[in-house]
Amino acid sequence: MTLDLRNSRSGQAADFQWPGLVHPNGDRLRLNRQDVVAVDRDRDATYEAIFRPQALYNVATNGVNANNGAFLLQEVATNLPIHRPDTGPTDFHLHLPPGGFQLVLVTSGVFTFDYDGRIYYVGPGTVMLQSAIVHRQLFYTWSGLPTDENLKTPQTAVPDPISMGYSGKFLEAFITEPAAFPNPTVVASDRIVEAETPRFAWSHPLHDRPADAGFWCQDPLALEALYRPLADDAVKSTTPVYVRDIGIEVPSGHLVTGHILATDPQSQSLLPKSTSAAASASTLAKGESVVYRVIRGTAEFKDGAGKALELGAGDTVTSGKGAITLVGMAENTQILRLGLLEGIERLRKWTPTQRDEIDGLAGRLVTRQELRAQRTDGAPVGYLYE
Repeated sequence: MTLDLRNSRSGQAADFQWPGLVHPNGDRLRLNRQDVVAVDRDRDATYEAIFRPQALYNVATNGVNANNGAFLLQEVATNLPIHRPDTGPTDFHLHLPPGGFQLVLVTSGVFTFDYDGRIYYVGPGTVMLQSAIVHRQLFYTWSGLPTDENLKTPQTAVPDPISMGYSGKFLEAFITEPAAFPNPTVVASDRIVEAETPRFAWSHPLHDRPADAGFWCQDPLALEALYRPLADDAVKSTTPVYVRDIGIEVPSGHLVTGHILATDPQSQSLLPKSTSAAASASTLAKGESVVYRVIRGTAEFKDGAGKALELGAGDTVTSGKGAITLVGMAENTQILRLGLLEGIERLRKWTPTQRDEIDGLAGRLVTRQELRAQRTDGAPVGYLYE
């Protein structure tokens, strides 16, 4: 079911109430705090067109299983042009994960996203965090290379002209697996009227999102995104180690903290750096469970017994609190670190019945419609919360 906004009137609300879904019941989420180390190797990766043929998904499956299904990290690789006669760009849709958490980190190419009628042109290194906001993907670059070659193109969290010319790719994270929560379509792609639809906003009190959570977009060249030198020698490297705080702890509702650790290529200053105070290793200590993804280069970890673990580009490791420590990085290396905080365990999962019922409601989720004079005017109001 979809809602055709061309025939909708501003202010008209759908007449239904489902108070049992204000705080979804079901099993609580459980992080794995044990001495667990789960590795997903790039060499074993499988890419599947789960939703549309234009995008291939590589899920860090071992990491999901190690964390009792509480957190999923995946790579999304565009594989075909976005405009196809059999399936066009994405619908206007929204995700309803527990806690309102969806993270995107662009690692190659250029994308155009529409969030609540606002257009964002983003490239490598851009971080976006959102949930329960009506959005779609309008455009991405595509190299035209065969699939095997396309999947081998290097990734980066630092914008540069070469990486922007590749096919668009991004890392994406959810609390729980996307198939386990509703992802309702509000307006189907073949019913979108560009002059009208993006000017509408939607709201519904349907979830247990933390009070501080909200929309977040961090440009990789913004002042708060610049890399600061790591203050101590906890991580060994032939070139200095730098840290970027991707700023997601507060907008996630204090559910997940995120950083990128990086080194420059030998004799080249690639990273945009800050001249402010150095980053302490304590800033990287948060997380009841921790996920590391090597974007490029190589890294060395050690477990509690001192056993070494080496990871390369495309590898992911998920561990319980204190189960592993990052001890070394090669030159020209970039690593995404996500610390999963205890607030996740206060959230509840959707039951399969609730998920299917909400997906089936689709357009009936709309309880308020507001028409903006200009699609870029005003603060975002597309969240499902007031």
